[in-house]
Amino acid sequence: MPELAPAAHASAPPHGAGGRATLAVTATATAVALMNYTAPMLTLPDMAAAFGTPASAQAWLLNGTPLGLAVLLLVAGSLADAHGRRRVFLLGTLALGVTTALGALAGSTLTFTLARVAQGAASAAVLAGSLGLLAHAYPAGRDRIRATGIWGASVSGGIALGPLLAGVLSLADWRLAYGVLGAAALVTAATGARRLPYDRPEPDRQDRRPDIAGATTLGLALAALLTALTLGRDGWLRPQVGLLLLASAALTAAFAAVEHRSRTPMVDLALLRRPAFLASVVGALFTGLAVIGLFSVVPALLQGGAGMSPLGAAWLFVLWSGTAFVVALQARRLTISAPSQLTLGFALSAAGILALLGSVEGGPWPRLVPGLLLAGAGSGLLNAALPRLAVDSVPPERAAMGSGANNTARYIGSSAGVALTLALGPAGPDTALLVSAGLAATGAVLILVLARGHRSGTSVAQTTSR
Repeated sequence: MPELAPAAHASAPPHGAGGRATLAVTATATAVALMNYTAPMLTLPDMAAAFGTPASAQAWLLNGTPLGLAVLLLVAGSLADAHGRRRVFLLGTLALGVTTALGALAGSTLTFTLARVAQGAASAAVLAGSLGLLAHAYPAGRDRIRATGIWGASVSGGIALGPLLAGVLSLADWRLAYGVLGAAALVTAATGARRLPYDRPEPDRQDRRPDIAGATTLGLALAALLTALTLGRDGWLRPQVGLLLLASAALTAAFAAVEHRSRTPMVDLALLRRPAFLASVVGALFTGLAVIGLFSVVPALLQGGAGMSPLGAAWLFVLWSGTAFVVALQARRLTISAPSQLTLGFALSAAGILALLGSVEGGPWPRLVPGLLLAGAGSGLLNAALPRLAVDSVPPERAAMGSGANNTARYIGSSAGVALTLALGPAGPDTALLVSAGLAATGAVLILVLARGHRSGTSVAQTTSR
């Protein structure tokens, strides 16, 4: 196992080749993690057939990884701040390789879901550590905007390439994709151990223990919510659905109480008083709910409703995700603020989703192209703005916590979005499209309100300082 660097070897923020190596390794690992996240979008029908998974339980085949991500991202962020982002990042990348390879050997819905939860936990360490490393390598200014833009593009690139890789390899065996991704993560971990410069753990956080109580209450709250949304497919008015929703709300309140009283919280709730930080969390939550949740299911809808082959559905999916990759890569050239970029991203996503009405289930595939391109542009803007706002809206020593909170909200939203989209399936795909477009529009409005509050707060602070 590679040496993970003791704190005594800490160095100053890297520049030049060290910064480029950090960006290259973290972007690659992030892309592999997202490829692993999105691969089941194309393999879902084959997996469900192989495992005998009923339609009411298929959401769990997709939601294992986002569940692990959402529960452990904040823990991973705190561990990265306390024990070194390099160490946490490398351990996460190594664990991702091992658990993804194990997923290829799963023989049932339960074992595959458990493997996916473990992959989500490993991906949490990758994502929290990677943005923390970038914040260390690029302290501020134009270089940070460029670096976080490239990192955001790696998110879009991973989302794009995962289903395409799965579509190609599923022609032989759907399990092959997970073996290839596991090997890629292991190679990236080995490269990172050689190339990543050491970082300094935060001295005042090294003796802090992980917030197990917070992680437990958050995990139970999310599990109750996802179970309720999954059961809702068979009837929303059943008592067990209502009880699970009430349990989720109560556990969420318990999580907030635990974090408020904890000496070492996963997230400092006082940060929510910052409009910019709140905008990053709300933006991430609605990105998951409105965008990722829907498009996680679109490939399966194209295979089922439109009768497309896995590879054909993958290429159409690339129109959305590939456009998101290109736009995220070029978004750094925009001169608008991150909140304005989020608002525009949600607006374009809503317009693109509405353009898909009537064309997902049946109909000629060219009718899908305008909506996929428009929604892809919106998603690219979201992916570029969210990491930038996440690290800029918190103090430098809380960069990993900021990125962890941002990504936690994103994957809570995507888990709920997947379950909701599949639950709305019996009503037809257009119902899911309308709900997702409405959620995207809501996200745009909320970001506008929070951005106005941020500007007002800034003006007051400037006036006071004068």
